[in-house]
Amino acid sequence: MRLVVLFSAAVMAAAPARAQSLVAPPPAPERQRGDSIRSEHLFTRRDAYVAGGFLAGAALLAPLDREVDDALQEPAYQSRKALSGTASVFRLLGIPGAPLLSVGTYATGRLLHRPGLADAGLHVTEAIVMANVVTGVTKNLVGRARPAISPDDPYGVEFLGGFKDDEHRSFPSGHTSTAFAAASAASAELAHWAPEYRVPGAVVLYSAATLVGVSRMYNQRHWATDVVTGAAIGTFSGWKIVHFNHQNPGNRIDRLLLSTTPIPTGDGGVALVWTIRR
Repeated sequence: MRLVVLFSAAVMAAAPARAQSLVAPPPAPERQRGDSIRSEHLFTRRDAYVAGGFLAGAALLAPLDREVDDALQEPAYQSRKALSGTASVFRLLGIPGAPLLSVGTYATGRLLHRPGLADAGLHVTEAIVMANVVTGVTKNLVGRARPAISPDDPYGVEFLGGFKDDEHRSFPSGHTSTAFAAASAASAELAHWAPEYRVPGAVVLYSAATLVGVSRMYNQRHWATDVVTGAAIGTFSGWKIVHFNHQNPGNRIDRLLLSTTPIPTGDGGVALVWTIRR
């Protein structure tokens, strides 16, 4: 049983590290107004390799879904208050932690007139939104039962069952996709604004996201394949949002939300003034 737990944790820990080495070089320099527009593909061959790695990991774990769940529900693990408390911390780090941190980073950047900070916070938030839209639609369509209500049948799905109740929204993991969207977008932004911190930052961010996924299995809210799929959705959401924004500076959302200037009001409040760029 312990070997199964260790194998599952090793697979999830290795996936983001491998992905980071393959797909997270610093974003290409931004195009300035008047520069020639280069034809670039949104999805690249490198993305296909990483997607294949995630799919292979999910396929390998699928036959072990029940075994991993059984192992993590052993009294030896569930009775430990330290493990239970740690799982709760990382669950909250995924939701609502990641969205609150990203919005807070954006707001701090705007208030302190730090464009790089605001840029990173906005794009991480966009990645989280994108990941949650994809995850939410998939959850409701697939209708996979959570392990807590169907521990003996990891393949129990009901088309459109997710619209019925939350207990049939297991696949994929929303907490995991949120955490990995934040980790991938933040690490890509870090590579853009502070490349000297790119590697240690990615290790910390992806490690935290992985532990969010482990906590969801520990709490019997998701199967291992739910977590791996959520990680894939979140990772790609982060990569693509940052890539698009830095290849298309001055897009509508950036113009709207990064062209504001916070001005203190006389009564202690703050007013936002938009600068319109033609």
